[in-house]
Amino acid sequence: MRRPSARPNRPSPSPPTQTAPTTRPFNAPAARRLRAALGMAPEHVAHGMRVSYGHPHVTPDHVMAWERGAAAPTDSELTALAGVLWCSPAELIGRPRTLREHRIARCLAPEDVARAVGHDVHAYLRMEETESWRGTERQAAALADLLRLALPDLVTVTGRDARLGDLLRSAATTRWQAYVRPVTKLVPLERRLLENALQGLHEDYQGHMAATLSWGGGSGDAGDAGRDFLDRIVEHFWTKLQDDTGPGAG
Repeated sequence: MRRPSARPNRPSPSPPTQTAPTTRPFNAPAARRLRAALGMAPEHVAHGMRVSYGHPHVTPDHVMAWERGAAAPTDSELTALAGVLWCSPAELIGRPRTLREHRIARCLAPEDVARAVGHDVHAYLRMEETESWRGTERQAAALADLLRLALPDLVTVTGRDARLGDLLRSAATTRWQAYVRPVTKLVPLERRLLENALQGLHEDYQGHMAATLSWGGGSGDAGDAGRDFLDRIVEHFWTKLQDDTGPGAG
């Protein structure tokens, strides 16, 4: 690998100001670790981004601010940083959460995704900016295939998490059987798997409530545990599905 000179020409713009926390989960420790593994100093990284990737404003101060978590690179800076560090953008953004983050992690341009799912690129970009997916089931399937989304990620990026959470809380606190069909519309899996997961959630929550009553009226740790369980109901749902479909599942 050709490395930049140890004494790159260094412009003198003002150092980056500390910004508010970014919504992108930039992995600052990974950026620092990857740079160190390559034997590069922040000066080398900044020089590579300026010369090879067209970011003339980037200085070592920017690189150090990113690595401290005091600031975060923009989308184009992130792609350039990954190029200089010989890694994929996915290695620098932690676990992708939004549609834009998943696209960047796969090194795809908005035009690539829009074309693959059959959307106008401007309409697609609006969906990224508003984090509001607008598409058919066929388009959602094409999106999942292109971005290699696991089912929980597909549910999240297509904006179904809130509705799924409402249904799961109702299933846990009332008759779970009534919610199999509505949940199936959001999570296209075998009915048996969904029935097992909903029944398990219901039984777990009822166990918390029984403990609350036995502790004397619902104002202790058990009551708090029941509320926490409902707050994290979507997470518990995916865990139960994973348990049912994992290697050790019967």
